Amino acid sequence: MPQGTLEVLLVSAKDLENTEFLSKMDPYVILTCRTQEQRSSVASGQGSEPQWNESFVFTVSDGASELNLKIMDKDTFTKDDFVGEATVPLDPLFTEGSLPPTAYSVVKDGEYCGEIKVGLTFTLERSSSQECCEEEQNYGGWKESSKEERYGGREQSSYRD
Repeated sequence: MPQGTLEVLLVSAKDLENTEFLSKMDPYVILTCRTQEQRSSVASGQGSEPQWNESFVFTVSDGASELNLKIMDKDTFTKDDFVGEATVPLDPLFTEGSLPPTAYSVVKDGEYCGEIKVGLTFTLERSSSQECCEEEQNYGGWKESSKEERYGGREQSSYRD
């Protein structure tokens, strides 16, 4: 399982079921990747077609296989209403590195109730052993001392017998 950074671009949602009776919804999204949870701003008065265009960053480690998006409707005097949720599998992202904004189905009680659009970027964390080997190649060490060098147009070895 790869380790690194997951950047989520929360773009928009559409065709959401309005949970309000007399007014438009004030939707927001709770984004969860394993134990990490972040929350979008409230799209006040945007109803069933909200736009966010917000970015979120998660640290991905062993066992992270999906991103959960839970859409809620902010209410002032009562408990916030559950609108629906979407699950985004991360395996295709680990293969590709990034996925353009894509629509995912929002479901509530097993039924389709709209879609949410997110873009994803994954940056692989470099291990310390990779960095060590790359430093050795870039900065020389024993390999550099055996290279041929030019002095005054003629080649000389950089080591002596």
